[in-house]
Amino acid sequence: MQKHYDYLLVGAGLFNAVFAHAAARAGKRCLVLEKRAHIGGNIHCDTVEGIEVHRYGAHIFHTSNAEVWDFVNRFVTMNRFTNSPVANYKGEMYNLPFNMNTFSRMWNIRTPAEALAILNEQRAEIAGEPKNLEEQAISLVGRDIYEKLIKGYTEKQWGKACTELPAFIIRRLPVRLTYDNNYFNDRYQGIPEEGYDALVQALFSEADILLNTDYLADKEGWNLRADAVVYTGPIDAYFDYALGALEYRSLRFETETLDTENYQGCAVVNYTERDIPYTRIIEHKHFVFGTQQKTVITREYPSDWKPGMEPYYPVNDTKNQALYEVYREMGARESVIFGGRLGEYRYYDMDKVIESAMVRARALGLTVGDET
Repeated sequence: MQKHYDYLLVGAGLFNAVFAHAAARAGKRCLVLEKRAHIGGNIHCDTVEGIEVHRYGAHIFHTSNAEVWDFVNRFVTMNRFTNSPVANYKGEMYNLPFNMNTFSRMWNIRTPAEALAILNEQRAEIAGEPKNLEEQAISLVGRDIYEKLIKGYTEKQWGKACTELPAFIIRRLPVRLTYDNNYFNDRYQGIPEEGYDALVQALFSEADILLNTDYLADKEGWNLRADAVVYTGPIDAYFDYALGALEYRSLRFETETLDTENYQGCAVVNYTERDIPYTRIIEHKHFVFGTQQKTVITREYPSDWKPGMEPYYPVNDTKNQALYEVYREMGARESVIFGGRLGEYRYYDMDKVIESAMVRARALGLTVGDET
């Protein structure tokens, strides 16, 4: 006889992992269906040469939410990794985010006053409301930084010229008049010493999991197995693209093991010139201060997305956002919880995924953190 569950969780990513943990604390039974051959969604890692390789791109945990930070640290030990990426423009190396190290390298200046004077002079090129991403970027950081460190990278990422992209994609760009290479402003930051898979495994520890299983191939049949459904797949796919497909950008990864201890000297190097097809190279061992004799690098190539490909970045322009709102309204009439990056059609950092899952779980009377 098939077991009946309180919750059917579609997708084994971070949102459902947090939800499953909350449900288990309340004595609820969860069945998890996952299309892929592994749990963890895009934070899944493979171990290569003793190195935790971020299979779907760099995932650096950062948050200013103390509750989320404490929650994660109940299951894994977060190290002291600080994200300090470097940009490579035709062999010129610049620190990110844009700070005094960047400006000193760019203009051979030393003081914040010198940097601000140049920035303000170049920002003045744009008069009035920016009409596109190019104008928005120049209005924030000036022409020099835009041309070398933003233009090519952004056009590769989105597959369009910056003049064709809406200004809102770059609502703001961090500009620091200090010599500070810490990319994030969040209070807490790190990588699990045990790896992200250890975190997800702990959260799913009491759930039953079926891998290589496509929920949408027999949606009605699977729904009979549980009292409620939490769906974290693409919301348009749930409705069989009845109103058309939402747009995404996808990624392709090219991973290589090298017989050297240190390839590039940091975890992430962005390649900002347009002619280089990849946007960045990740050297995974630097996330956990690895001392292995070999190293593993991944080149990240943006690509157009089509149904059947892995969707990574939602194209949240006016057209797609309007379409999502219609799907969201359709979803509100279903007895299904839509959550996560794909279910809510938005780009989520990991901490925001956890926050969202906590909110949804608590709304159902489930306990997540330290509440009794």
